Amino acid sequence: MSDNDNANDRTEKRLVEGWQGRYYEDFAVGDIYKHPFGRTVTETDNVWMTNVTMNLNPMHFNEAYAAETEFGERLVDGTFVIALAVGMSVIDVSVNATANLGYDNVRHHNPVFHGDTLFAESEVLSKRELESRDHVGIVETELRAYNQNDDLVLSLERTPMVLKREYAKPSAVAPPGWPDGIGTQPDDEEVTDD
Repeated sequence: MSDNDNANDRTEKRLVEGWQGRYYEDFAVGDIYKHPFGRTVTETDNVWMTNVTMNLNPMHFNEAYAAETEFGERLVDGTFVIALAVGMSVIDVSVNATANLGYDNVRHHNPVFHGDTLFAESEVLSKRELESRDHVGIVETELRAYNQNDDLVLSLERTPMVLKREYAKPSAVAPPGWPDGIGTQPDDEEVTDD
């Protein structure tokens, strides 16, 4: 009997917990998280960021000007590189952050050009409890971004305040960001495959 012959059988459903991010207890000094999904930087990314932030440096939007510089072409706006690298790190570092307390020691080590693909990783530098807040702890990380040639293009220290698991009470029914009662619930009727 093939799977198709069982088309009218009921399919048992169950809610399965997905990745819900790290909580304060999950961080250990010295851990390094290589963040998934490299991202290729496009000209559109650079044009939008340059215009939205009113960055008037012609290195970012004037090809004729940039062609005469030591780089020979436009550079990607450094604040875009920062925002992209931080965004890449959220899945591993700050999905459960209640606040970002600071970005320190920001360094652009190499230029980023249109067409470069960036990858990011974070290393846990320290963590500490707070006397004033039982529900969170502070985690300090170093975020590093590399291009497709393994050139370090950015490093910075990032300090989020991260929720503790016992206060978050994560579950498959209500993962971070989902209000109660939205989507599939444990007592929903099973459906049949037709």
